Amino acid sequence: MRVDVWSDLVCPWCYIGKRRLEHALEQFEPRASIEVVHRSFQLHPEVPAGGTISRREMLKHKYRLSDDEVATMDERLERLAAEDGLDYDLSGDQTGNTVDAHRLAHLGRVSGRQDQVVERLFRAHFTEQRSIFDHQSLIALGTDAGLDPAEAAQVLDGDRFAKEVRDDHEEAGLLGSRGVPFFVLAGRYAISGAQPGDVFSETLQRAWDATTRPATS
Repeated sequence: MRVDVWSDLVCPWCYIGKRRLEHALEQFEPRASIEVVHRSFQLHPEVPAGGTISRREMLKHKYRLSDDEVATMDERLERLAAEDGLDYDLSGDQTGNTVDAHRLAHLGRVSGRQDQVVERLFRAHFTEQRSIFDHQSLIALGTDAGLDPAEAAQVLDGDRFAKEVRDDHEEAGLLGSRGVPFFVLAGRYAISGAQPGDVFSETLQRAWDATTRPATS
């Protein structure tokens, strides 16, 4: 059974959602029969490729928050992430266009290393305050995740997988998603947002039962 996961690599709730799905899968007996595919979604496509903007200023403008309110929101997110075993450091102020990071994740998929690439990029951004926007940093992170550095550089220097990134984003919209994380199990069961673990467990079981139920004549 396939689980499609739409996320953006600068979305703090997406990393939390990824970990909650993983925790549910750890307790799911048919885990070996589940394929997780990471799909691309861009929160800031209006920013030029490789470009960054102030995360705090974006949040203040988008939600009409004060500096103190943004700081309080970040502290809450750091505590929530810790409950799922994630070490968030939201002191950094960079966010931006993630098309190149997503293209690297697509390379990871065809190389059999997609989850490792996505995990490395999330950890770099949310724990280590490393750039996931410039090519040299992306190549180093991709290499950490097991990609060939020369192939990663070749992908980033061209436009390979750019269409796949756009197609993923458009498909999410067609499926009714207006944000991320967004999960589709067995092509028909959707979870929107970083829901509690029991939601993932229950939906996994429901999708599995529907997928493996013998057809009736």
